[in-house]
Amino acid sequence: MKLTSLKLCNFRQFYGRTPTVILASGQQNTTIIHGNNGAGKTTLMNAFTWVLYERFSAAFASQEQLVNKRAISEAEFNEPVECSVELSFEHHNKLYQAKRLCRAYKTQTGVEQAPSELYLQVAEDDGRWLLPQQLPEDIIGRILPASLHQYFFFDGERIEQIVRSDKKAEIAEATKTLLGVELLNRSINHLKVAKKSLEAELSLIGDAETKKLLREQKTLEEESSLLINRQAEIDQDLEAQAELKRTVSNRLLELSGSQELQQLRDELESQRKLIREQLKQSQTALKRTISARGYTVLLSQVTAEFRVLTNDLRERGELPVGIKQQFIADLLNRQRCICGNELAEGTEAHHQVSAWMNKAGVADVEEIAIRLGVQVEEIDKQALTFWQEADSQQANIAQGRTELSRIETQLDDLKIKLRNFPNEDISELQKSLDKTDNKILELTLEKGASQQKIERLKTDTEVKAKQIAQHKMNQNKQALAQRRIAATQDSIDRLIEMRGQLDQQFRISLEARVQEIFNSISFTPYVPKLSDKYELTLVESTAGEETLVAASTGENQILALSFISGIINRVREWVQQETNMLMGPDSSTFPVVMDSPFGSLDEIYRRRIAQTLPRLANQLVVLVTKTQWRGEVAQEMTPHIGKEYVLAYNSPKSDCEEDFIELGGVRYPLVKPSPNEFEYSEIIEVDDDF
Repeated sequence: MKLTSLKLCNFRQFYGRTPTVILASGQQNTTIIHGNNGAGKTTLMNAFTWVLYERFSAAFASQEQLVNKRAISEAEFNEPVECSVELSFEHHNKLYQAKRLCRAYKTQTGVEQAPSELYLQVAEDDGRWLLPQQLPEDIIGRILPASLHQYFFFDGERIEQIVRSDKKAEIAEATKTLLGVELLNRSINHLKVAKKSLEAELSLIGDAETKKLLREQKTLEEESSLLINRQAEIDQDLEAQAELKRTVSNRLLELSGSQELQQLRDELESQRKLIREQLKQSQTALKRTISARGYTVLLSQVTAEFRVLTNDLRERGELPVGIKQQFIADLLNRQRCICGNELAEGTEAHHQVSAWMNKAGVADVEEIAIRLGVQVEEIDKQALTFWQEADSQQANIAQGRTELSRIETQLDDLKIKLRNFPNEDISELQKSLDKTDNKILELTLEKGASQQKIERLKTDTEVKAKQIAQHKMNQNKQALAQRRIAATQDSIDRLIEMRGQLDQQFRISLEARVQEIFNSISFTPYVPKLSDKYELTLVESTAGEETLVAASTGENQILALSFISGIINRVREWVQQETNMLMGPDSSTFPVVMDSPFGSLDEIYRRRIAQTLPRLANQLVVLVTKTQWRGEVAQEMTPHIGKEYVLAYNSPKSDCEEDFIELGGVRYPLVKPSPNEFEYSEIIEVDDDF
């Protein structure tokens, strides 16, 4: 998708029809839009998401009030006032124009706003604009799915929310959509339906034993399906309880008298989460150590016996060093010893040298013994290292558990204090939190138990399927149906394996790219990690062990930018591979629209992000304030600018303080007095002829 132009009509701050905003692409792919706070930057960013998906960002307040206030004020009663956004874009060599509009009516009791309507037209090669046969939402969803929009249209000051743990499932699903995994999922689901049809056919023509096995298999599958559905419900309940807990915690923070206790609890819960993660890492490291070197401690008796054996052989002279049979044979053939004495056959000297022939015959054994001795020494060293590492990890685990116990004791004390707090509101909120915690624990335990049942049912179902496959078929129809079922299941297994490999390969390459981008921006020694659930975290290496880092807001902003950049980069490379047939032909072209991408970052990070942003996507739209567009940012991004605009805010205040921005030696107004009693913003294109 390549965005080409945007036009608004009576959309929030923008009165009437705005000039067409042409969006840059190609070599100079960056469009910069300047504006003060409140001038409409967030409105513009949300104009993109509203027209395409009818969605808004978290910072977009009063989402139900879209129509410009001045336009409504000037309208007659019950006269419709149109509010619309038009967006033109290209995809797969086709030009599209999307328009979403809604109408508001001024009535005696207030303003009524009708639901929005979406229209989409497609330009043919001859220039005619036609209405597509498919629904507009479906077409837009195939080009850039709604589940992905927040990764390409976002508020930079809140971008760190992308790396929140509660977003991991959403990130995983969105990333799989980019990969084209949905195609594999549909194929797997279709094959499962076909398999059930074949099994139903077999149940009609099969013998009594076959029918019995099929009924048992169906019962297992139905029970498993119910549990899987329940797991999804539990996940939703857990998410709802977690949101409720956050709401109650925030409410406690607001109440006088409990702020300090609640802040302390938040800190303790953060510490508890960090320690639990460290405990998990230590336990994983201990398992890894046992798996890699645990066998060495079991070989101590064997290595001791080896040393006793070789020492005994040496004492008996059966393991000489450096004497070869060929050397003894040469002495006997020449009939002269190295000392010069003759070795005539039958003499005592000849007999003594000949006796060494048998001893020299085990020289190869000596070499093997030497090599084994080196390996035995290494095993003993590894055993010592194993105990050191195991003791270290055990100490870490013990220390972590002690610290965790201390924190949980403090948390329990805080709960008691809040539960018995003189203020009834605080007391009731704490009791509500207790109920929420208990519910979360109950759901978590149920989820774990259900997962065990699902795994057991899966095993039982596989056993039943094998019994059906092995059951002797006496009729040709039965045998044919069985072969079809087996072939279908084989196809399902292969597609599932392919899906897993594709996901794993992409995740590994994505993690490497995110690490590379993060390292190029951040001066910290931290390393981004991407779990198999696409959960983003930062770790640091301490004494060879990775520990979780409590990242700052700035670091999370950089991490999120690195993640988005990494996704775009990896997908683009995968699409260009000729072997990849899952993705669409234009799925490597992505626009990125960012509102206030620099947040509260310091100068170094601002410069590095400004260097990175133009390479982030094929097309970039950045909305910035005057303070964000300064020095290092302007210096790094100016060479990439293709289009530039200024949002001029008209203030109805008589004593408004005017503001301006100087671009290319020309002053452009940012704030100016309104010629009427209304506030509104204008879009002014920056003259690029300088």
